[in-house]
Amino acid sequence: MNKKKLIKKLRKNKQIVKKPSYIERMKKYRKIFSDFPSIIFLVNNVLEADRLLKTQQLPQDLPELILPDNIQDEVFNFVNNNYAMNDREGDKAWNKYVEQLPVLDKDLRSFRDYLEAEYGMWAYISAPFANSLAKYLGNKKTLEVMAGNGYISKGLHDDGTDIICTDSMDWQKENETGHHLVTNVEKLDANEAFDKYKNSVDCIIMCWSPDGIDIDWQLLQKIREYQKDIQLIIIGEKYGATDSKEFWDNAKIVNSEISNELNKHHRPFDLIKDQLYFVN
Repeated sequence: MNKKKLIKKLRKNKQIVKKPSYIERMKKYRKIFSDFPSIIFLVNNVLEADRLLKTQQLPQDLPELILPDNIQDEVFNFVNNNYAMNDREGDKAWNKYVEQLPVLDKDLRSFRDYLEAEYGMWAYISAPFANSLAKYLGNKKTLEVMAGNGYISKGLHDDGTDIICTDSMDWQKENETGHHLVTNVEKLDANEAFDKYKNSVDCIIMCWSPDGIDIDWQLLQKIREYQKDIQLIIIGEKYGATDSKEFWDNAKIVNSEISNELNKHHRPFDLIKDQLYFVN
């Protein structure tokens, strides 16, 4: 076999074994587990979030994307009730379900990875959350720093908030999704943005500041040293996936009914437990 034919054959074989995309796998699970409402509920939430994000709309709140603890019991009871004992079709159905459950579980838990890779969305920002935050902000002129692709600013702007959206855009060098902005993002790092807009804003939003980089602590010190009273709202996981240790060590978190109310639309859907905090 000559070299051209060999390359053609290899390409053909590669196409045949191409792994289905994340969304293709989700659609497959929806067919396989069509008789299990608890699974369909989770899968449909993932698919609907993806559909909205594809049209640059904010998605809805997510449930916790974890299979029920008793899902194997549900599957066993379904097979037992729908197939006679020793029916080979029942054995096939059981084997199919049991084989797919672990991969479905893994994919559900990996939804954030998909959002990061496909949309550059690190913090899951829902439309109800943005709407609640916009109502709280009211007429306050707001600055968002470290905005990434701008999901928070887009949601707030669509709900009437006067907001300036900024980000250093350094992450574009490492991640292609950084080139798919959903709103206008001014290229400024957090300190530059503060220095430029500190005289004209009432509130600053900082979402998912990078873990281990102390620019969040630098910004907090700037806000404290400035004469004007500027409110800092952050979204992150305390001593977890976001923000520096210096920031969490020094942040004075204000516990309030308002933050609790806002967090009703920012509930954890996976192992990361980020929240909205008011910080002094």
